Amino acid sequence: MSADTFLAGVRGSLAAVDDDRTLRRAIIEQVRRSIPFDAFAWLLTDPDTTVGTAPLAEVPCLDQLPRLIALRYTAARRWTSADDGVPYRPVPAGSELERFLAGYGVSDVVSVVFKDRFGWWGFLDLWRIGARFTAEEISLLGLLTDPVTAALRRCRSVMFGPVAGADRTSGHAVLLLAPDLTVRTQTAEAEAELRALLPTAATRRPVPAAAYNVAAQLLALEAGVDTHRPVALTAVAPGEWICVQAERLGEDIAVTIGPVEQRQRWDLFCRTNGLTARERDVLVYLAEGDDTRTLASRLYLSEHTIQDHLKSIFTKTHVRSRRELLALARGG
Repeated sequence: MSADTFLAGVRGSLAAVDDDRTLRRAIIEQVRRSIPFDAFAWLLTDPDTTVGTAPLAEVPCLDQLPRLIALRYTAARRWTSADDGVPYRPVPAGSELERFLAGYGVSDVVSVVFKDRFGWWGFLDLWRIGARFTAEEISLLGLLTDPVTAALRRCRSVMFGPVAGADRTSGHAVLLLAPDLTVRTQTAEAEAELRALLPTAATRRPVPAAAYNVAAQLLALEAGVDTHRPVALTAVAPGEWICVQAERLGEDIAVTIGPVEQRQRWDLFCRTNGLTARERDVLVYLAEGDDTRTLASRLYLSEHTIQDHLKSIFTKTHVRSRRELLALARGG
């Protein structure tokens, strides 16, 4: 398949899709028609900390998921060190991760990172059994980065808005993980939060993938592999964002799940909508109650320039007024 035909198919799959799971499924099927693979894992990521959330995956080792995630996070070749727009092989030769995957017949893995100047939005790992990905196939995968990154960020932006009804999370759900990341125990609230983070059939227990990911990031931080905090923010419903974070508790790891703080929500809102640094300043001071004249004075700009910035913010966030903008950003 030619690069133009492949890219046209990708763009067609992205058209008018605002749900990240639907989007990822569509792209996976588009890729499968051109590049054979045997398994995949596609995670969204916190745009600031790069920690994975909301996985979409078909892998043959679900019973070993905590180990797989721990090895992926602590391997030397991470998504955080990948060159922009260049697919790469994330499994170091001779590594424990390579030996683990070889046990399932996996002979090659290629990863694609989706990031822009506003943050990291996800990464996709494709697994192949019995053969290696060709240079032509890897080149085609590189064509995904720009259009899919923009689409993933758009999907995140549409999850902002006033929270419908009361928050489900009155406090914090907590899971206690053993050193191998298996769940020792959890509070009564945890199952509902895990099910919201990764929708699961009512007859099945939800997979604590979000807990595994932040815990694995803590292991990577402790091992000096990466410096990002073991925290991930993600949306579970329109207007409702959740914070998942890990911290050491003796030999074990405590994972808490709760609502995001307002400052975290502001940052996410600016990132997902692609606001510039100056537009962020305008939004923050606007939230403090400044009018156009005061904004201009604070930022040493003309009132006309302030109005131009506001028009740009309105366009990016699809609102018509300052009041609507603040309600969207604040979630109420």
